[in-house]
Amino acid sequence: MQTYADISALREQIQQYKRDGRKVAFVPTMGNLHEGHLTLVRKARELADVVIVSIFVNPMQFERADDLNSYPRTLEEDYNKLTSENVEIVFTPTPEIMYPYGLDKQTSVEVPGLSTMLEGASRPGHFRGVATVVTKLFNIVKPDVACFGEKDFQQLAVIRQMVADLCMDIEIVGVPTVREMDGLAMSSRNNLLSLNERQRAPVLARTMHWISSALRGGRRDYDSIVVDAQDQLRAAGLEPDQIFIRDSRTLLPVSEETKQVVILMSAFLGKVRLIDNKVVDFVSEQQS
Repeated sequence: MQTYADISALREQIQQYKRDGRKVAFVPTMGNLHEGHLTLVRKARELADVVIVSIFVNPMQFERADDLNSYPRTLEEDYNKLTSENVEIVFTPTPEIMYPYGLDKQTSVEVPGLSTMLEGASRPGHFRGVATVVTKLFNIVKPDVACFGEKDFQQLAVIRQMVADLCMDIEIVGVPTVREMDGLAMSSRNNLLSLNERQRAPVLARTMHWISSALRGGRRDYDSIVVDAQDQLRAAGLEPDQIFIRDSRTLLPVSEETKQVVILMSAFLGKVRLIDNKVVDFVSEQQS
């Protein structure tokens, strides 16, 4: 496994791979790797000859400095895990390399609509930071295919739209969420939970599955479902942040044309914000 922080050296190696006719897959991460990330790497291995992983904690997508500073950084452990997966290259740029003129002077990329709705409405600038850094990474690596987790459902939608709008010749592959044995979606932030919080965390997924069952059972009183779900979370000691039931294709409110809905959930356990989602096949009352 080769490691690069320098962009020009990385590009030179990738150009050699492409001259040799090798297909390149890319997995962008912020490190603190867990089984969910490694599942993305394994999917990338199925799709290409060369797998490149980036590890970069992107300051542009954090709202608060304390959240950025507390983000887990485990570079040596990450290297060991990626070596075990036979990854060819790990790209570990610094903020100075990615943003040489500072964030204030950085050209930004924003996907209208998708970036400012739902989670984007409560975290202004977050998806601008995601879209900008992913665009920069795509321009550096120039992958044939890139793999992203479906756990960050809105992020995946933003990236897919961005790639389509900017005519990027990159296949975007969504990979299903990997879960712990108790149903909790794997996340680097899970490491920040206390033992007591970790024991309560699976309530988020259980509440999400309850919403799914309610929808499949015919309930269409979405506002009431959300209130009931919030009560379930609070009863378990979680503080609800956001719960949305939306069309899975557009992320807009459910309409007569909706074939699938997505449940998008987030809640706080102490200072840790947990997210999860679930897609549910759905036929509206008008279609039934």
